[in-house]
Amino acid sequence: SSKFSVNISILVVAVVIFLLVLHHNFLGLSDFLKRELSDSNPLGLQPIDFIPAAPQRLADERNDKEISVVIAASDERLGGAVAAMNSIYRHTRSNVVFHIVTLNDTVDHLRLWLSSTALKNLRYRILDFDPRVLEGKVQVDPQKADTLKPLTFARFYLPNLVPHAEKVIYVDDDVIVQDDILELYSTPLKPGHAAAFSDDCDSTTNKVAVRGAGNQYNYIGFLDYKKETIRKLAMKANTCSFNPGVFVANLTEWKLQNITKQLEKWMALNVAEELYSRTLAGSITTPPLLIVFYKQHSSIDPMWNVRHLGSSAGKRYSPQFVKAAKLLHWNGHFKPWGRTASYAEVWEKWYVPDPTGKFSLIRRHSEAYEAK
Repeated sequence: SSKFSVNISILVVAVVIFLLVLHHNFLGLSDFLKRELSDSNPLGLQPIDFIPAAPQRLADERNDKEISVVIAASDERLGGAVAAMNSIYRHTRSNVVFHIVTLNDTVDHLRLWLSSTALKNLRYRILDFDPRVLEGKVQVDPQKADTLKPLTFARFYLPNLVPHAEKVIYVDDDVIVQDDILELYSTPLKPGHAAAFSDDCDSTTNKVAVRGAGNQYNYIGFLDYKKETIRKLAMKANTCSFNPGVFVANLTEWKLQNITKQLEKWMALNVAEELYSRTLAGSITTPPLLIVFYKQHSSIDPMWNVRHLGSSAGKRYSPQFVKAAKLLHWNGHFKPWGRTASYAEVWEKWYVPDPTGKFSLIRRHSEAYEAK
């Protein structure tokens, strides 16, 4: 019987040791799993979205951080969007996915341009924007019906365009990027902020270039302070405005604060009450953003939106400054693909000719004409 009890004791000890080993291994495994999931999970995906790594030969030399970039592409400015995307793609090793917002009749032209040129390795989705969402929210002047550009409002609808992204970058089609877009994407946004813009007063651009610009860079330049609805908001008229042609958005925060609905509210109110200032003719996308993001936005590095290259044909900046800029923005009438524009040759380095021949650079013709 003593032999039997010794055997029992040995068995009990063995079972205990076995359970301890099992427990230890299990803890190790759960730690390992936790680590695995957090390592492979920089974008806050749920463990359920466990995506196997792409085989090395497919992964190319680009790393796996996916960066969503939204850009609007209208038919008459398609060359701009193409050059902008090319410049972003060539300057990064990050996995950039372009969400190209366009109107129905541009889709085939765009697809052909991207698939049959040096841009065929671009990762992109083409999104068809339905202008009917703007009904009742923008005032259409029957004399100038064609001046309404629905795609300029695409930036108001970011969560609808890129539903699964946590963070996106929006860029206009008249930009060229000269540095790694990952740096812009990594802009820190303060808690509670749904977007980061480049402010007009402290932008390097304005320090270098703007003299006597008057109200153009303050809220009063965009909003009509004679209207009671605007005065009731108690926003200081001399508050510095910001440029919405390049920005980083935190879409989680955007949805939480229902930013799209807020913007639509101000669009509809403007149709009823004409709240925007008349001094800056044509800027109908900026005022609702200025209201909704008043003192509620973070800042991007001003070198990531060096602007006004298109506000006159003359050169405002030194070649050294242009070279140092991380993003060049030809906002204004003088587009680099159109009439004579400053530093158009910098833009042209990134332009990929249209295989259909539909989009031609007007500038070449006008220069040849002037030379005669």
